Amino acid sequence: MVYKMRIEVKTSKAPMPIGPYSQAIKIGDLIFVSGQIPIDPETGQLINEPFSKAVETVLNNIKSIIEAAGASMKDVVKVTVFIKDLSKAQEFNEIYKKFFEEPYPARSFVEVKSLPRNAVIEIEAIAVVSRDD
Repeated sequence: MVYKMRIEVKTSKAPMPIGPYSQAIKIGDLIFVSGQIPIDPETGQLINEPFSKAVETVLNNIKSIIEAAGASMKDVVKVTVFIKDLSKAQEFNEIYKKFFEEPYPARSFVEVKSLPRNAVIEIEAIAVVSRDD
């Protein structure tokens, strides 16, 4: 087995980590994007309201990180959503469909009590870089 080097993915188009983690790690063809909360990368401000803006901010940040790793949102294969209010699931789905197309990535959707910086949502993603063989 050949060990593939872990490469840190970093972009100023998404918020810098607020703890000891990377925005993403790329290993081989896989990209593991750390959980992103709705922080505006330009101002560093948390955006919780309106909820639609919070979701868009998180997904745009993930998009920027995925693109910095040389992939696109079409390459995302798994998404995990942590949300403080499950009753917002339908509103979330309407926004989510603007960032992904069928077949949609596999997804887990989990209601949680709290998130870093008291965010209303956090999303992490896994992507596989497409290759033309």
